[in-house]
Amino acid sequence: MPVTVSDGALVDPRDGGARTLKFQTVADNLRRGILAGTWALGDRLPTEQQLMTSTGYSLNTVRRAVEELEAEGLVERRQGAGTFVVLQRRTRPRSRANIGVLLPDTRLYYPRVLQGIESALTAEGASLQLATYNYDPRREDDCIERLLSAEVDGLLLVPTFVQLTSPQDRAEQLMALPVPVVLLERSLMDLGPGDETEHVCSDHQAGAHDAVRYLNRLGHRRIALLLRGRSNTGFAVQHGYSRAISSLQLPEIPIFKAEYEEWEARRAEDALDALQTARATAALVFGDREATLLEGAARRRGLRVPEDLALVSYDDETADIAEVPLTAVAPPKHRIGRMAAQILLQRLAEGEACPIHQIRIRPRIVVRESCGAKRGPNPSAAT
Repeated sequence: MPVTVSDGALVDPRDGGARTLKFQTVADNLRRGILAGTWALGDRLPTEQQLMTSTGYSLNTVRRAVEELEAEGLVERRQGAGTFVVLQRRTRPRSRANIGVLLPDTRLYYPRVLQGIESALTAEGASLQLATYNYDPRREDDCIERLLSAEVDGLLLVPTFVQLTSPQDRAEQLMALPVPVVLLERSLMDLGPGDETEHVCSDHQAGAHDAVRYLNRLGHRRIALLLRGRSNTGFAVQHGYSRAISSLQLPEIPIFKAEYEEWEARRAEDALDALQTARATAALVFGDREATLLEGAARRRGLRVPEDLALVSYDDETADIAEVPLTAVAPPKHRIGRMAAQILLQRLAEGEACPIHQIRIRPRIVVRESCGAKRGPNPSAAT
């Protein structure tokens, strides 16, 4: 049976070649999964019985594979508890690694991404150089040049793609930089196999799709989408929303869009007008600020949330402090940053031997009062 690892490769344990011993093949697949983040620091590996079932190999083969990982310092066995990831393996010393990080800004969404990056780098003794371009694409190259001038060994980048004529050309330019590059929350998702970037992203399409499915399971059929324009995330959210509406055969409702700087109380009134005209009973709103403004507009008009209008916001940064706490799609921000940093460090350690990672993590839905469902994380619609 093939073993699937997070970089998307399918590896058949029986296809190791004449010179590869069976236990080495199993160890290689486990190692790839650990380094790709399938099992993070502190996670427990599958049991020996589970590994025997998934690989089709004997108990002795599985045990030898785990022993090899233990000898490398990747895992440790704990009596009566199982085998756990410790990630102590070194291909070369990483204490001198100097990592450049480019973010659009350090407000709201990206502080938690940065915390994830810092936690991974600190654990490995690496240093960090930070630059921000304040969502101005014209400043990106200058920021990257400054990072390269600081003699960074690798780059973690959150570039702009949606406003460009050719995102693919820009991606190729970034991947051709003189140091390894891993993208965060950015990919060329429409290219499929043509996307050669190394990246770690939230699956925003899936997050939006799950939110629509969840509202539909609560009985809503007229579900609207409210967006702020010119956003990498918003582009994916719109695709996921449209696919869910189509697959569930729900009525199509015109998507309401406004630029971020236009979203204030008067614009929220316009959005509410659009929802009432469309007879929407529920809405997915990108993001928390916009959903909070919409709540205020509904209250002023005498509408109740969630009784008259159910809301799910996208981002989960300030959703819990809204007047009616907002059910929200929560991208895995900290994990995105941590995994991207771990992958970059691994690439620095292994060079061309390291596989290209293209990782997409599905957000979860955190249920609060704004949709009228029982409070709690991870409803079944998002699993």
